[in-house]
Amino acid sequence: MIASSYAGIALALLAATSYNVGLIQEKRALGRMPALDLRRVLHVIASLLADPAWLAGFALMLLGLACQIVVLTFEPVSVVQPVLASGVALVLVLSRLVLRERLGAVEFWCVAAMAVAVVLLAASAGRAGGGAGHHVNPGWMAAVAIPSVVIGLLVGASPLRRRTRTLSAGVCFGIGTGLLYGVAALAIKGLSGILVGHHGDVRLVTGILSSPYLYVLGGCSAAAMLLFQVALQSCRASIVVPVSNVTGSVYFMIAGTWLFHEHLPASPAKLGLRLAAILVAGFVLVTLSRQAVEEPDPGPAAVPGFVADPGRR
Repeated sequence: MIASSYAGIALALLAATSYNVGLIQEKRALGRMPALDLRRVLHVIASLLADPAWLAGFALMLLGLACQIVVLTFEPVSVVQPVLASGVALVLVLSRLVLRERLGAVEFWCVAAMAVAVVLLAASAGRAGGGAGHHVNPGWMAAVAIPSVVIGLLVGASPLRRRTRTLSAGVCFGIGTGLLYGVAALAIKGLSGILVGHHGDVRLVTGILSSPYLYVLGGCSAAAMLLFQVALQSCRASIVVPVSNVTGSVYFMIAGTWLFHEHLPASPAKLGLRLAAILVAGFVLVTLSRQAVEEPDPGPAAVPGFVADPGRR
């Protein structure tokens, strides 16, 4: 069981690495593409699919999602999500090295703290009280997911409606996409139960295709992805990514642990390590989101529908 937990943490780290390296690759590709306009959704999709560099990043993100589905079949949300959240630290490092965005002292210490959180999670692996949940009440899932999707769409699309681009636009994009990705993560968790409950290729494929979670995952991911592409092109990654991650991570950790009836480790020592890791990861994400909001506005957006804030100096 302990070896399984170590393998789960390693697989979650692979998922986080693949997903966030793909995100940085998408950001690089978007910087060379014409400005995206969500009023022409089909044209946006065609433009993205026609760009090999963007497709390479998208493939890496899909690999990360696949690893996340697998690891959630045998590890609880309280282990997987803080490890996935550690990808924010990787984004900050790559933003500095690849995108040439500034990495200050606060971001540096946040990277170190994320590494500590992963070590604490590995030390919290135990034999009892930390199993992964696979069953959820569909009614409760709908009651949680539907309002979250509505709020995510309203908040995430609000910068497009205001037609004004300020730092608050990046925060709105981050909160909106974070909620949508959080609901998608709940759907991934639901699909992980199908991997456990169905045996045989035919039954497994049939179970996945007939599951509403597959279509919730596809719909939420598609909406979040389109908003996220506009956000990446018009805002700094160091603004959008931390806010999106803190929203999605906290949402998924709380909602997922409750909906799937998961339990924390029974051992007081291991429970303390697990909670400490969660608190460290949450503190880092909140710190990064606050730091992003306080950064100076990088300049006018290149996205149609946005205009520079007339009050900005």
